[in-house]
Amino acid sequence: MTAPFLFDHQSFLKNLTRRPGVYRMLNANGKIIYVGKAKNLKNRVTSYFRASGLTAKTLAMVNKISEIEVTVTNTEVEALLLEQTLIQTHKPNYNIQMRDDKSYPFIRLTEHPEYPRLMFFRGKRQRTGQFFGPYPSAPATRETLQLLQKVFKVRQCQESYFKNRSRPCLQYQIDRCTAPCVGLISKTEYAKDVKKSVMFLNGKSDQLLRELRVEMDGAALNQEFEKAVVLRDQIERIRLIQSDQIVTNKGDDADVMGLSMQGIYVCVQVIFIRDGRIIGSKNFFPVSKLSAEPSEVMAACIAQYYLADENRKANIPAEIISSIDLSAFDALKEALSSFAGKKIRLSVKVRGHRLKWVRLAVTNAEESLLNFIGSKNNSHKRFADLQGVLGFSKFDRVECFDVSHTSGEGTVASCVVFDKDGPIKNDYRRFNIEGVTGGDDYAAMSQALSRRFSRLKKGEGKEPDLLLVDGGKGQLTQARRILDDLELNQIGLLGIAKGISRRAGQETLFFIKNDGFDELVLPQDSGALHLLQNIRDEAHRFAIASHRHRRAKARKISPFEQIAGLGPKRRRALLKHFGGRQGVQSASQQELTNVEGISMRLAAVIYSELHLD
Repeated sequence: MTAPFLFDHQSFLKNLTRRPGVYRMLNANGKIIYVGKAKNLKNRVTSYFRASGLTAKTLAMVNKISEIEVTVTNTEVEALLLEQTLIQTHKPNYNIQMRDDKSYPFIRLTEHPEYPRLMFFRGKRQRTGQFFGPYPSAPATRETLQLLQKVFKVRQCQESYFKNRSRPCLQYQIDRCTAPCVGLISKTEYAKDVKKSVMFLNGKSDQLLRELRVEMDGAALNQEFEKAVVLRDQIERIRLIQSDQIVTNKGDDADVMGLSMQGIYVCVQVIFIRDGRIIGSKNFFPVSKLSAEPSEVMAACIAQYYLADENRKANIPAEIISSIDLSAFDALKEALSSFAGKKIRLSVKVRGHRLKWVRLAVTNAEESLLNFIGSKNNSHKRFADLQGVLGFSKFDRVECFDVSHTSGEGTVASCVVFDKDGPIKNDYRRFNIEGVTGGDDYAAMSQALSRRFSRLKKGEGKEPDLLLVDGGKGQLTQARRILDDLELNQIGLLGIAKGISRRAGQETLFFIKNDGFDELVLPQDSGALHLLQNIRDEAHRFAIASHRHRRAKARKISPFEQIAGLGPKRRRALLKHFGGRQGVQSASQQELTNVEGISMRLAAVIYSELHLD
């Protein structure tokens, strides 16, 4: 029995070429729902319209097809490269998505004519200067900057700070900068330190050590003993770094990819190996609306991770090691080499130390997936519980608003968004409130809601099923008025307020019913209540972070000065111990307690305040 396909596939397939290329499936609205590549377009597209053998998910997609467009290419490799460009551009619903929109951090060396600066950088590399990376995470990048500051003492301060110094700063006092701002080091000597830093960042540590030894011996022969001591200390620190980080005696550069699958859930972990050292790792949780084999998922992830971003081209290592057999994907290896402009090995069956890396990647992927599934299942259950409590027939998206200010100064409203899988941080919004009386939270909330939902009426953004307001009857009234004025009565509305005791678990829920208010108190162990608390707390956190950022920008003060209990003496002790603000921000809560005067309680406050964003 032939499946009831809506698309006239027989007429289309009759004239379809057998050459390699890319096909795009479009729905009735003209939106691309799937992009694929094929060595033989006719054979591949025909397979979607066979009478039997399609999975339920694939059949559901095929029944949405209204049109198919094809682009013929010269080779399968060209088709693969084009496929990744189209997936990145259109993000089709049925393609595997890596869900990693956050850009990777780099270390940037600025193009200052005399005293260039090393700095943390994230974003498009369109500015001048040299870039090193990408690094797997912000902490890994800041740790490298901190090491460079200790060893080579190249400045990391901002240009405005550098230009306006009349005397050396604290970094010079604690021997982590050579004070080029006030001319305490010559341009020639500073350039040497910059060159050493660049060699270290380029992974040429062994060559750097040889040059430092020669320079140290020369300084000793010339009786420049102070210079020789500095060079000796640099050599010892570089050796210490190598002994801490070295994993094998092989100078390999590789990315190791381990995959774990359980049902519809997938985790791919990438371990980054540079010069034989593990410098970091990153987890991805690909989303696929179609049933796919592990080899298909891994091939799609590798292609999407490396081929969809021009900025990553120069940083593809010479070898990519996969835990899954990819022998059926010959075009992938050719595409990687073509894209990178150099030979890339795509290895599967490895031995020795590389096999240990693969096993480590798979183990971490399995552990991460278990945690992910537990968290996701819990989130889905709590969403279902809340849907049952509210009696909604459709319940996929919640938005929550909160207001934050200090005595009316720098008022900011936050909007956080949650779905069944948790927070959708790309949809978070902050609203700088202007033109209202300081401390008037009702007016501030009204302005934020009006701005958000006026845009929705214009077709911007997605409509929530529930609008959650952090507050009682007053805030709820403001929200109801805004939604009524904009004729958005279909959006559910709920207020959440702390009870009389102001303790978590005793919140009161308010909703408007028949032109009055009704209250609902859920038990403390209710999953629905836990979800509402989580959303409310996240809105509160995001509002505070946004407000402090705005206030600090207006006052031009350090975030350390806003932490209760952290006076000038303790601030100086922190900066001296960690070598500056970056060091304090990258320190763990336990490491903060190693500073004199910092208790466990204060360390928790400092860590929490510095990681609000």
